[in-house]
Amino acid sequence: MHLDRQLLERTRTHGDRPPTTIVVGGCGAGRTERLRRVERELGAERAQYIDFERVATTPERCCEAVLRGSPFTAAAPAAPAGGARDAFDALIAFLMGARTRDGGPATFLLDEVLDVRTFESFPGLRQAQAELARAIAHSPNHFVLATRFEARARRFAGIEPARFDVVRVEPLVTEAIQETLGGGAIADGTDLAETVGLLVDGHAGYARALANQLAQLRASGATDAISAFAAAMSPEGELAIRCRFSYELRLHRARGYGALKAILDVLAMDEPLTLTGIAQRLDRTPGSTKDYLSWLQDVDLVICDRKRYRFADSLLRLWVRINRGARVPDEDRVIGEVQLYALARLRDAPPPRAYAPAAVVLSETYERARVPDTGIIEID
Repeated sequence: MHLDRQLLERTRTHGDRPPTTIVVGGCGAGRTERLRRVERELGAERAQYIDFERVATTPERCCEAVLRGSPFTAAAPAAPAGGARDAFDALIAFLMGARTRDGGPATFLLDEVLDVRTFESFPGLRQAQAELARAIAHSPNHFVLATRFEARARRFAGIEPARFDVVRVEPLVTEAIQETLGGGAIADGTDLAETVGLLVDGHAGYARALANQLAQLRASGATDAISAFAAAMSPEGELAIRCRFSYELRLHRARGYGALKAILDVLAMDEPLTLTGIAQRLDRTPGSTKDYLSWLQDVDLVICDRKRYRFADSLLRLWVRINRGARVPDEDRVIGEVQLYALARLRDAPPPRAYAPAAVVLSETYERARVPDTGIIEID
């Protein structure tokens, strides 16, 4: 809850405004939840939540949607939009000059704010992101921003570095995961919560997905986290669906789709790797490979540490390993890859616990943990 308190304090500050917080985190990590909590705390008359992913179509339609749904009054009436440039100017003017009905500063909660880059394909708006960053930096109003793309968020903040603060959504602690799993209803709740936290890196969305799978297991009298994890990572499982969504969304937001998939396949089988190592496996030049890697870093699929590249999300890497090749993964592949992942994650985790035996019985309990065929249609 530390981040929640920080966001609220910054929106309630009078006088010199503190830096604007940009909340970053992967798909399902809890960015939107943070913004909506701030909206509830401040009240609908003092805060406006705007999801740019929904409204960043054309500048004209975006401006109309923001103004139509706003509880605020404009400092001056917006001029009729005469095109993309005029509409964007009107939107910026509103964000900078809007006031609450009692004349106080407005608070804007801008989710997926970097989708404003959509406007950069319109005439006269090639610097739309930079213009928005400067407007927010110098507005008397309060803002909280959020995006799933950390690398892009840091570039956005770099336009006015003294006026922005990039903050990651913190991983769930064991107590929060235990609450997600059902609180004290489980005899070994703390141990189970710690195992789940290690398997999903404390990611809120992944934890909820695994909790749903565990609930299905619990109906049959079992609470084996690793078997539930295997079922959730099967092609029909909720974790697999979440991973596929994140994978496809980030790739489609990047450039060089096919080559980027090839690099992710390489890193899924062997990481970390140097630029040279990746280029050799791709049979491409280091120059072109470096470009591809920069595009993957741009959407936070890959990170680089001491000149070695690896997946930013370990669970996403597992999903790529399971789904490599031309065929839908069978039961043996899911079980084998999950077992290797689980043993590697839990082997050195302090304090030492008996994780290995749970992995050993994985194949025996997989069938009852499998997700039944629900007729879910995969989105290509």
